[in-house]
Amino acid sequence: MTDEIPAELDELRHSIDNIDAALIHLLAERFKQTRKVGELKARRGMPPADPAREARQIARLRSLALEAQLDPEFAEKFLNFLVKEVIRHHEIIRNGVAKG
Repeated sequence: MTDEIPAELDELRHSIDNIDAALIHLLAERFKQTRKVGELKARRGMPPADPAREARQIARLRSLALEAQLDPEFAEKFLNFLVKEVIRHHEIIRNGVAKG
């Protein structure tokens, strides 16, 4: 057995690496926008979490996942992870605004 990576595997991995890079950039942009939301909520005295919006987003992403042939359970878990992180950031922003 050799250590040589088949060309097809190398190409597939390269494609995956590019997708991973795009995901990171998209997540960074998403968090830039959610930071603005957190700042707006803090200025207006709104709570960091919005359960009604979160429920709508879960339903929307589950539907999109089905259309994209992605496991909707995975999509929901992923969104829940993101939402928890966003809420954590919003709480930090709120606490900073309350102190400032």
